[in-house]
Amino acid sequence: MNTHHNGPARPPEAHLSAGEVTNLPAMGEELLADARSANSGSSARTARTVVTLPGLRVTLIALATGSELAEHEAPDAATLTCLTGRVTLRTADRTWPLGQGDIVAIPDRRHSLTAETDAAVLLTVRLA
Repeated sequence: MNTHHNGPARPPEAHLSAGEVTNLPAMGEELLADARSANSGSSARTARTVVTLPGLRVTLIALATGSELAEHEAPDAATLTCLTGRVTLRTADRTWPLGQGDIVAIPDRRHSLTAETDAAVLLTVRLA
């Protein structure tokens, strides 16, 4: 079991099991480095599923400045937490600017996400 809070992030294929600990800032920095070196423009992003449990999935997403997740359908129930940087969540009729430490319940309608700066966000989704 990994219990060292400041140690390296887990390998990309690894998901945490109940009782395991990982360091999200370290994993976020690794993913941001990958995103920065990825294709430029709107596709400069990387993601890693951190936790998969019955009924729950938590994914860490890193986005380089200016990249976006294009408009897509909302999951049934989800939250978005900004760990570092700044992002903007948008629907057709509203925007939510998020900075470090901000959390929002994702609205139940089509939305997009844009990185205003290099950013790492945590997406938590209730699975049906």
